[in-house]
Amino acid sequence: MAGTEELSFSEAIMAAGDAFHRFPLIKIQGVPLMCHIVHNWDSIRAFCPDPSDLLIATYPKAGLSLLKKMDPPRVIKTHLPFKLVPEGFWKNKCKAIYVARNAKDNLVSYYHFDRMNLTQPEPGPWDGYIHKFMNGELAWGSWYDHVKGYWEEREKRNILYIFYEDMKENPQREVERIMRYLDLSLADDVISRIVELTSFKTMKENPMTNYSFIPKPVFDQSISPFMRKGVVGDWTNHFSPAQAQLFDEDYERKMKDADIPFRTDI
Repeated sequence: MAGTEELSFSEAIMAAGDAFHRFPLIKIQGVPLMCHIVHNWDSIRAFCPDPSDLLIATYPKAGLSLLKKMDPPRVIKTHLPFKLVPEGFWKNKCKAIYVARNAKDNLVSYYHFDRMNLTQPEPGPWDGYIHKFMNGELAWGSWYDHVKGYWEEREKRNILYIFYEDMKENPQREVERIMRYLDLSLADDVISRIVELTSFKTMKENPMTNYSFIPKPVFDQSISPFMRKGVVGDWTNHFSPAQAQLFDEDYERKMKDADIPFRTDI
């Protein structure tokens, strides 16, 4: 959870130094997670949100103790697949926003993130990483299960499901959509300011969103910046024709029963 995300950073920073090492993955209900998240799993599973809390869920690149000290309403970020989200979010009818990105661009971005994130398992070569992604062997599990899990529950759980590609194509439209979902009414100039502050260019220059404050033994941004390109279609610069064909065939098998309207270009 968002909690788990902050926990990852804080524990990784404390581990940085002579004894620093990459953390192994341990499975919870078949989902590979960082070992320190698994060690705190009982408190994560038991977390009880306030009905006013907002959950933002993504597959990656989408400390509960900190959350316990914060007063509601809170914005809580998670990479957990739907089946592992604490039940309290749904019992308390919390609003939730899920952000999904097309598989190929998500894979490319995650690969570069795993190269520079020295808390994650060694990603290995690109060709092998493609297979890890397709097999759901990366931290936080299968992209396919992740995007389908929230999609299938979106109406029952009142989840706002939005696409990264739509946000890149028309950010103001998507911000207004989020505002309506949250029952907010904002002036046009405020919405324009939100669009400006959440643009990739602005966030890439903001230390709080580019994570430049994370020490190099944790995030080695000389390998790859945390915020790298943020474009749609960068996958074409990484996949060979043979890799793209292999991936597309596997994608069709895994997504044949899902009608999620992903786009790989805009």
